Amino acid sequence: MSSVAQTPHLRALGLVGALILDRVLGQPRAHPVRAIGALLGSARRMRLSRRPLGSLVEGATGLALVAGVAAVGVRVLSPPPRRSSPDSSPSRIAATLMAAGREALVLHPSLALEALAEAGTRVGAALRTGDLDRARRCLARDLVSRDTRALDESHCASAAIESMAENLCDSVVAPACAYLAAGLPGAWVYRVVNTADAMLGYRTPDLIWYGKPAARTDDVLNFVPARLAAVLIAMASAAQPGHRDRFRPPIGDLLRRLPRESARAAGPNAGWPMAAAALSLGVRLRKPGTYTLNGDGVAPDARDIAAAATVIRHAAWLGVGLIAAVEACRP
Repeated sequence: MSSVAQTPHLRALGLVGALILDRVLGQPRAHPVRAIGALLGSARRMRLSRRPLGSLVEGATGLALVAGVAAVGVRVLSPPPRRSSPDSSPSRIAATLMAAGREALVLHPSLALEALAEAGTRVGAALRTGDLDRARRCLARDLVSRDTRALDESHCASAAIESMAENLCDSVVAPACAYLAAGLPGAWVYRVVNTADAMLGYRTPDLIWYGKPAARTDDVLNFVPARLAAVLIAMASAAQPGHRDRFRPPIGDLLRRLPRESARAAGPNAGWPMAAAALSLGVRLRKPGTYTLNGDGVAPDARDIAAAATVIRHAAWLGVGLIAAVEACRP
């Protein structure tokens, strides 16, 4: 039986292939994240304690069990290649490409660039036609969990740009980094944690302790990817022509302003890519009653959503390209 060495090139090819599949095929209808959500929901329904310590333990246990199921599942679907001596024969190359294709197929649903950009584009399209109600519905259905019924045009545009920037980390950069660090199990364990945080990481009386393990683990796993996503947004924006003749600070100044602007948002990570998008596009991103990023910027509109979608796509491909290059160059 032929074997394929676990080379850095294999993981680099798998990562690039997954993003190509996302571009060509989109996300599968029977999405694995729905199964992950169902398992997390079942664990929550079976909880026994409502006390802080008991809830904390049960939340951590449920998260660990679902993460373990995901890790085992992807290993069954794509077992690690066996190590063998280097060989450049055509059959060896073909085997490597087949293994990379299998990795890409399993990794692909954990990355969601096109769905993210298209969701923002739908909001922008509705705003361009003056259909504010449809923009609000698209925003609530696809991008945000906040109440959108009272949002005006600029706040709808702001929420869409914020969500696209934040989810560049959650949907592309972080799972790619997890894959780089720990292969397919790493990517899908990250997806479990991120899904658990979205479902359970709320400060309600019922979830404040039960969801805390997911929320804190998500914070840790996103610490580096969120900052990397912010830098990628700045780099992708700097490589494009100026947006609507607005002043855009040089990339060095933008990066120096990032820590201060990002600190205005809640949480340790989400503010970084959102602040990078605000500074790069020259817009003011505001969640009423919570934060304002780049307060000197102009109120965003549908054109800014389109520009943000372009920047997010370019930043994602730049990031995956850099990650794949680093992986391919490892000894």
